[in-house]
Amino acid sequence: LNRSMDVDAFGATVAVQGSTVRQLKADGAPPEQIKAEVDKLKAMKAELDAMQKALAKSEPQFNRASFDQMLIRKFFVVPSFEIHGGVGGLFDLGPPACGLKANLLAIWRSHFVLQEGMLEMECTNLTPHNVLKTSGHVDRFTDLMVKDVVTGVCARADKLLEDAIDRLIDSSPTMSQEEKDSHLLVQRQADAYTPEEIDELLKKYEVKSPEGNAFGNAFPFNLMFKTTIGPEGTQAAYLRPET
Repeated sequence: LNRSMDVDAFGATVAVQGSTVRQLKADGAPPEQIKAEVDKLKAMKAELDAMQKALAKSEPQFNRASFDQMLIRKFFVVPSFEIHGGVGGLFDLGPPACGLKANLLAIWRSHFVLQEGMLEMECTNLTPHNVLKTSGHVDRFTDLMVKDVVTGVCARADKLLEDAIDRLIDSSPTMSQEEKDSHLLVQRQADAYTPEEIDELLKKYEVKSPEGNAFGNAFPFNLMFKTTIGPEGTQAAYLRPET
């Protein structure tokens, strides 16, 4: 248990370092400073991976496929709208999961409300556009996507660029360190480019879909679920991002 807690604690430290790197990119920090923090993050991730592997060796092997099948078989969860074909990522809670959720909430209330004397509130899941515009979510809570011009399948542009650079470096053992560093600099800033910039880079690195097709121009995809309030449909709102 203690070893597991150590891994979790170090994982939280790695997450903080990742946030630091993203903030430096967003703030336009000097490339040298970004490189130093990225190198630190990579070293921390490697150490975390080693810790996780060591922990996994000391624990019984977990069969994820059997576990997922058991959850469905015992009716803990069931794919939503399954008889209509369903939608990936949407699940309904069955009776055992509903009971488990109720027990967890009861424990939470027992500690925070009864023991700590805190006041419980339950807020709406919908947030008006102007609130999230002020917080920056509307402008920044986005990923740049590209679409396969033949199949229409979308993919994250920054991940495609990062993977393409990894493949280029791995396939070029004689590449000079100077050229390698220039490619790695592009890779480190993959999530900070504008749509126009990443379009040019995807062309430069000859990025194609798994089927070998070209991608269209990059476009921003907001990760929040958008809807409207009222019958007029003029007041935009979003499902709360933390939901």
